[in-house]
Amino acid sequence: MAERETWATRLGFLLAAIGSAVGLGNIWRFPFITSENGGAAFLVVYLLAVLVIGLPAILAEFVIGRRANTSAIGAFRKLGRPGWWFVGAVGVIAAFWTLSYYSVIGGWVLRYIGGSVTGNALAAPEGYFGAISVGLSSIGTHAVFMLITIGIVALGIEDGIELATKVMVPAVVVMLVGLAVFAATLPGASEGYAFFLNPDFDVIVSNFGSVLPAAFGQALFSLSLGFSVMITYASYLGEDDSLPVDGFSIAVSNTAIGVLAGLVVLPLLFAQGIEAGGGGPGAVFVAIPTALAELPGGELVGQAVGIVFFGVILIAALSSAISLLEAAVAFLVDNYGFSRLPTAAGLGAVVFALGIPSAYDTAWLNWFDGIGVTLLLPLAVLLVVLFVGWVLGRDAIDELRTGSTSGSLASIWLWWLRTVVLAVVVIVVALNLWDLFATPDTGYYFIPSPLR
Repeated sequence: MAERETWATRLGFLLAAIGSAVGLGNIWRFPFITSENGGAAFLVVYLLAVLVIGLPAILAEFVIGRRANTSAIGAFRKLGRPGWWFVGAVGVIAAFWTLSYYSVIGGWVLRYIGGSVTGNALAAPEGYFGAISVGLSSIGTHAVFMLITIGIVALGIEDGIELATKVMVPAVVVMLVGLAVFAATLPGASEGYAFFLNPDFDVIVSNFGSVLPAAFGQALFSLSLGFSVMITYASYLGEDDSLPVDGFSIAVSNTAIGVLAGLVVLPLLFAQGIEAGGGGPGAVFVAIPTALAELPGGELVGQAVGIVFFGVILIAALSSAISLLEAAVAFLVDNYGFSRLPTAAGLGAVVFALGIPSAYDTAWLNWFDGIGVTLLLPLAVLLVVLFVGWVLGRDAIDELRTGSTSGSLASIWLWWLRTVVLAVVVIVVALNLWDLFATPDTGYYFIPSPLR
């Protein structure tokens, strides 16, 4: 088998995989989903979901990617199971769907860079977010973010993104640690810590039917599972690379950054008097500028830190967006000989159009996000688990052992994937389908709230 031309070293692969979720999966989504689902109760279930489901599922996608050594849809055909090509297609559709509203949030980040330059974002955080997150203003920044993403994918600018990602991951960690230390000094922050770190197990038991799907969906979103992204990344790995080590590194890093984001955002929200469950999708965009405005050193210091912070998040968001768009572009370019520029432009235009409702009204954004994490991602992961566990079987064990010293752990992993992971994913899919079709007044009902 000829080795594919790579654009990243193994470190580049790890940082790219981590960066695919660091930007928005953990920093934007994790804090407000945690706040809406019971704080510490959600955190406990989420950590279990990452360990019990997320890590084995990462390894399943890695096995497919490295063994096939090609893009997601073609991977299943190359592995000798052409009838399973639709599994990769579901992942690509999930990536396409998610990018439509992900780009809207990326547009918000662009506005917050500008708002940090002028100081407007720091002067009145809630009012600023309300002004830029909906309507024509939001549609405009959504368009700009998609144009940047399309341009990078069309031109294949890979080395620069790899370099930016290597800088971005440590920069995000350093800035979040600094903000977490600052948040700890604010009056009222202790209530945020209690809400986030002191679990009430009665809450977990009484709300398990809603907390489990939410935690499961966040685990998939934060680890970039179900998008076919990890299959694509793993296709660049060599036989000397240890899949268990890489999977564990990605799971731990992404989870740690998500928890760190929670230690920043939730204490800041409580310090501002915002109740648990409040803030919604704008939680981080209100909490962070409020903290920056109160940094020692005056207004200019807050503005400078804001420019750097949101600039770093922009790089992270672009890293993820590029991966999501590339999944579809690569399939058409590799399998049908389409030219990269018009393919990226055409698909990007469709993504932009699909994201217009999310840009116009955050109620639509919530619905798109809900459909993605309650239907598309769990369905994609369910199909991957079935394929690796029951179709590849022993071949999956051999691939996992290649480059590692997993030994008998590979057999245990396959058994775990076939039983525990499969059972939990089926339960979550069933709960999510109930939520989609039987709860018109709560949850992510299949009819968007603006249309009810």
